[in-house]
Order: sequence, then C-alpha cells, then structure tokens
Amino acid sequence: MKSIILAAGQGARLRPLTDDRPKCLVEYKGKALIDYILDAHRFAGISDIVIVKGCKAEKLSRPGVRTCINQQYDATNMVHTLFCAEDELHGDVIISYADIIYGSNHITRLKEAPGDFCVVIDRQWRALWEARMQDPLSDAETLRLDPMGNIIELGQKPKSYAEIQGQYVGLIKISAQAWPQIRQMYHSLDRQRLYDGKTFAQMYMTSFIQLVIDNLMPVQAVMIDGGWMEFDSISDLSLNVTI
Repeated sequence: MKSIILAAGQGARLRPLTDDRPKCLVEYKGKALIDYILDAHRFAGISDIVIVKGCKAEKLSRPGVRTCINQQYDATNMVHTLFCAEDELHGDVIISYADIIYGSNHITRLKEAPGDFCVVIDRQWRALWEARMQDPLSDAETLRLDPMGNIIELGQKPKSYAEIQGQYVGLIKISAQAWPQIRQMYHSLDRQRLYDGKTFAQMYMTSFIQLVIDNLMPVQAVMIDGGWMEFDSISDLSLNVTI
C-alpha cells in the first residue's frame, strides 16, 4: 500500500499565512497540516508515501517521503496534480488532499474497504459545516448512494439537504487492478471539452470520480462520522476539532 498526498495548491484563501509557505505547512494547534497527514498514514502502517508538490515546492521537505512536482500548479487542479505522479500510480494507492487532517482510523478503514475504487464520505458533515459557515447548503455538494452503498452522484450544487447523504472528504483508495482502466480513461478524455464547467487541466476530482462511476466501475462509499477537518479559510484554524 502506498499513499500519494496532493499538496500543489496555492492556498489563496489562507493568505497571509500562505504568502511564504505551501498551504500544507500552515499550522493548526502548533502542528503543520502535512505532519497530521503523515502521522495518520504512518500510524495506519503506510510508510511508502509520495507528496506531489507545486506552489513554493522548495519549502516543503519531509524525511522518508518521495516527491513529484506539478510545475503548472497555478493553472491546474487536483486531477492534473495526481497524474503528475503517474509513474507512482500502480499497486494499491491511497490518495489524500493536503488541506485536511484526520485520524489514522480513517486510513485504516479505507485500507480495509474491499472495493477497487473507494471514497471516504462523512455522514455527520453538517455539524462541521455549521461550525464553519452560516449557510452550509451554499458550500455543500450533492452526494447520492445506491442501496449497495456505492456513490451514484457527487459534486453538484444541491437544491436541498435531501440531495446530500454525506460529504466527500478528499480521501480515496484505488486498487492495483483498477489503475490500468483509470489511466486509460484519463488519457482518452477530450482535452477541449469542459468538465462541470472546468477545463481538462482544471477538472475537479469529484468530476473525475463521476466519470469513473458513469463509465468504468462502482465507487464504494467508506462512511465515517466526523473526526476530520478541512482548512479553507483563516477562521477554520480557530475551530476546535477532535481528530
């Protein structure tokens, strides 16, 4: 099992804290976000870790990890960042955003999930969103499941809370068996079309997951009940969340 951490983003909404460092080096309770992530993966038994760097890449260095670079970090999004590490996309791989923190128990549950493509979903998302913003629905995204616990839709703007059975966290597992199909689909996509209003280079990860759902294979929801935090604004750093 290998982990790939997507840490190329600029973190514009966390300025001025990101004026001189990558977003994942911003500290929460005196500890850099990236160190929460590395600890969670290592405590869950994963020592093979790759960080995909981008903005202020020279500032981000941690012992015992390999790195890749997204040189186009200022014009691309998560999917492009992931495929900057394409040489690493084999075997069983856990993929993590770098602006979230969580406990090792979430990584363990993801490791143990049987599906070829698994995505962590928080059932108790609303409590966290209500602590972070006045109108949770305005920031949330749709997520619908089938009776088998597979995701059938995610990443759209919801009209009501009824369209949200959980919230995408930013943690994914893809099996060794699935990677050939995933890579083939990615390289066969039309570079000229828009994906949920975004160019190919700026495609959201949720848009890519929806393409997998619609064209390749089931995507299994790995359900959690809180125990994580996302950092998008300065005010997020003032919240007291138990990980």
